[in-house]
Amino acid sequence: MKTSTAGAAQALIQTRIIRAVASSTAIETGQPVKDLEALLKMQSSKFQQLSLAPVTP
Repeated sequence: MKTSTAGAAQALIQTRIIRAVASSTAIETGQPVKDLEALLKMQSSKFQQLSLAPVTP
């Protein structure tokens, strides 16, 4: 049970980071946040092999 909670928390954190980066970029570029989020979430990204650093409480 703990593992699924930790996995869900990690997914939520990753979603929030993507949203923050997309909204910041949208402000600077004038592009829609929704489009930038989709671009960041694409599985065919050239940085797909990279992952976020683990979050420690």
